[in-house]
Amino acid sequence: MFNRNVRVTFFSGFNFTRRSLTFRRGVAVSNLGLFGFNNIISSFRLRNVVIPSQVTLVLFSGRNFTGNFRTFRGSQNISDLRAFNFNNVTSSFILVGFRITTSQIRTIQRTGRMPSGISKL
Repeated sequence: MFNRNVRVTFFSGFNFTRRSLTFRRGVAVSNLGLFGFNNIISSFRLRNVVIPSQVTLVLFSGRNFTGNFRTFRGSQNISDLRAFNFNNVTSSFILVGFRITTSQIRTIQRTGRMPSGISKL
């Protein structure tokens, strides 16, 4: 299925250094503190290993998909989240192997409910 081919590795340091945390399938994580990674993400590697353009990562500044958010689409390496004004602020995220629209993201923020095909942790 589409969410099995996506990967993200978060790093606590710039340029993919220091501590790392990897997710190997699509998921919505409501509290990065459960993984010891709340507010420390400085860089990441994002991939869909089958169809590189079909991956979306949404980072949220608040737990439970609240606060400000930044959306990244397509396989890419982001070496410094300062360039996006989002260094050390991520508390929750959504990773999927398809495109999530801004309208869907705002609905998730408002309701806390995920669209079909997104598993929530």
